[in-house]
Amino acid sequence: MYREVAIVSVAPNPRQPRKHFDEESLSSLSASIRELGVLQPILVREVGDERYELIAGERRWRAARRVGLQFIPALVQEVDDIQSLEQALVENLHRADLDPLEEAAAFLQLIEEFSYTHEQVSQRVGKSRAAVSNSLRLLQLPSGIQQGVAQGLISAGHARALLGSPDRAFQEDLAKRIIAEGLSVRAVEEMVKNKDGGIPSLEDQEDDLTSITPAPQGTAPSKTAATSIAKLRPPGLMELEEILADRLNTRVKVEMGEKKGKVLIEFASLEDLERIYKAMFHGSH
Repeated sequence: MYREVAIVSVAPNPRQPRKHFDEESLSSLSASIRELGVLQPILVREVGDERYELIAGERRWRAARRVGLQFIPALVQEVDDIQSLEQALVENLHRADLDPLEEAAAFLQLIEEFSYTHEQVSQRVGKSRAAVSNSLRLLQLPSGIQQGVAQGLISAGHARALLGSPDRAFQEDLAKRIIAEGLSVRAVEEMVKNKDGGIPSLEDQEDDLTSITPAPQGTAPSKTAATSIAKLRPPGLMELEEILADRLNTRVKVEMGEKKGKVLIEFASLEDLERIYKAMFHGSH
């Protein structure tokens, strides 16, 4: 039901999965609303006599309140707590408004407050069970790393790679290097896999390049030099792996031979494979 409701009669949703509202974006929206008004109604539910609780559209509500509007267009729905949270979550997911940790916290909320299984969450939000499980694993990271993910300093792909090590101190040290050196997801995965030896930093890799001397004409390169060259994968491949992994929400490996290469895409089940197919050819998750 469409209504014009008083802004003061609307309260934020305490279960709102989105916790951070970008100030620059909010200021821009406020300027737009001051000029054109609220073009898209907010979504609310009635919780008392002329009192409402937000389901979706908190940015619009905040911006309208900031510019001094007295009333705001709203669609009033009759929904319970579960439906309210689901709609808020799905709305934000479709708009890509949630950072990876907000998304994980929302999934956890469905599980803890409403006894959902991972499978039920995946069905409700239109993601694979593996994607939901991987998202929830981010909440196992140290708080400092979680903050880095929330601030956009560490990608979800990097964070998942860090989870390959149970050593929290190692995770935190490696997270600092990710931010400082711009390590790729593949590089982090290799460092976690070979924790004892690790892989060289970006500066060390450059030193390794200068230390390789060409073999005399007519002789084969030394085994050490050949091995060093093999380890230095083209940076473009690493970046491509990251882009594909983030786009398909699964592990992707690009292998390049002398004349041709191949792309390996992992999937957990036939349902997960179908999700990946749709992401590749239909642009949806």
